[in-house]
Amino acid sequence: MTTVTTKPVDLAKAKPLTSNLARRTRRTLRGISDIRRYFHRNTEPIYFISATNFNLLGIDEWVGNFTYITYIDCFDGQHPNTFVPAERPHEPFESIEDINNYLLRHPDVRRLIKSRGQGDKGNGKAVFLMFDQTTERLCKELGLEVCFPPAALRTKVDDKMETTRIGNRARVRSVPNKLAKVRDYQHLRKIAGKSLGDDLVVQTAYGDSGHTTFFIKSEADFRKHEADITSAPEVKIMKRIRCRGSALEACVTRHGTIVGPLMTELVGFPELTPYKGGWCGNEVFAGAFDRRIRNNARRAAMAFGDELRKMGYRGYFEIDFLTDLDSGKVYLGECNPRITGASSMTNLAAFAHADAPLFLFHLLEWMGVNYELDVDELNQRWANPENIDSWSQLVIKHTADTVDRITHAPPSGIYEMDATGKMHYVRMQTHRRTVRFENRAFYLRIAGVGDYRYEGADLGILVSPGRFMDDDFQLTKRARQWIKGIRSFYAGDSDTAEHVEPTGFKLL
Repeated sequence: MTTVTTKPVDLAKAKPLTSNLARRTRRTLRGISDIRRYFHRNTEPIYFISATNFNLLGIDEWVGNFTYITYIDCFDGQHPNTFVPAERPHEPFESIEDINNYLLRHPDVRRLIKSRGQGDKGNGKAVFLMFDQTTERLCKELGLEVCFPPAALRTKVDDKMETTRIGNRARVRSVPNKLAKVRDYQHLRKIAGKSLGDDLVVQTAYGDSGHTTFFIKSEADFRKHEADITSAPEVKIMKRIRCRGSALEACVTRHGTIVGPLMTELVGFPELTPYKGGWCGNEVFAGAFDRRIRNNARRAAMAFGDELRKMGYRGYFEIDFLTDLDSGKVYLGECNPRITGASSMTNLAAFAHADAPLFLFHLLEWMGVNYELDVDELNQRWANPENIDSWSQLVIKHTADTVDRITHAPPSGIYEMDATGKMHYVRMQTHRRTVRFENRAFYLRIAGVGDYRYEGADLGILVSPGRFMDDDFQLTKRARQWIKGIRSFYAGDSDTAEHVEPTGFKLL
């Protein structure tokens, strides 16, 4: 195998092309072709600032002057549009917001942004996976416009209690539930009553990948999570159903809500995550749901988006659905008012390449340009199963209750599996574009040499054509082979690992 190493571009010194077409163009963009051309010729700096590139992989190929500013260098300096500043001393991170605020304070990042600014027109636009009011203040200092609704509104929508209430107003029903403050187990049972039964699912307002979803069937179960449940001002108490998870991303625009395809969710597989209710991947697969379920989910997402618009929200959001396997009913699970771990699946799909990635319609709401778009026509086209290609992704975490320091890790790029299940590295790649067959996959490395592995730590994401679950929605043999193969490339030294506290938050 031949490895070709290229010298990374110094983005701090790089200047955008000097085309002023986007500034001169004040006419209305009419349809997909104009929108694609507009973004291709964009000269205003747009930054995705986050821990990794993962959520918006490939968008830089659609949007001119788009740069990733990241804390983790997933591509070892080989990604042409990524800037990773040198590590500086900092307080321990407790959230993605902390990482982003660290980056915005970093002198190398500030120098980059100011050097590429446009004078009175500001220094560009910024998009994030997560941000808070401190992030907004730092962006204002830097002359960056945040291309998302205000942090306060996003936080409100992200609250699982508020999501339920928004759904109620939009007539998008949730699994039978009650919202209440819980004092103790007896109080929980009293609130649940006969209508919710003895087997319950309890959620607190915020949390990802199963961290704050608790399955309560007995007082012993309750005791394990008592502090989290009783300290919350309000929790969501749901009847436990036999369900299948799915996810759908959408975008609230001035012309209506654009809806992506319904994706299956991989949840709680112990080969991938230590969290029983933890998200650990997705499949885009047209045949995963019948037409009735797909249509119900699309209508629910549109109604929910219309309700968000009334609240002043615009742009990207994701809804999780739960399909009751006994009744066939489709219930609202939760809403993520942001891009998500499924966004690269949505934005790199065949239907998106035929038109434009969903994220471009999000950006349009902040570009100061008029545009016309037939949202109904676009939604009908994207809902057509013939326009949906099949892809799957696995989010691989460290699942053992151990701590070590990584001494060897696989690089990001394309991998191939032979007939015996043995894997080898093919070449560097920045996303899945060149993977065509199921014996190949794209791997985005998150944890690298020198990082700590602890229970729940993100190792990386693997994406391949086809399905990683069978018709019974269990992991396929191929999926298990890929998981085993990726894990085999990691090595660690527990002797050099100091006491490490898990971050308690995911990077994706």
